[in-house]
Amino acid sequence: MNEQELRKRLESLKVEHRDLDVAISALSEAGENGSIDQLQIARLKKRKLQLKDRIAAIEDNLIPDIIA
Repeated sequence: MNEQELRKRLESLKVEHRDLDVAISALSEAGENGSIDQLQIARLKKRKLQLKDRIAAIEDNLIPDIIA
């Protein structure tokens, strides 16, 4: 992947990460009102963590290491 493709992928992963954050919050709030799906929340949190790791890996590829 070239730099432009990596940046596009990075942005799409960040958007998905934010969307998952909103979904997790909504499910958690719904759980406060009675019914809560812990398994679904756990799956979303796992996916969010995977996205965070992929975002970090892409950012590491885009930002060169500078040895001081």
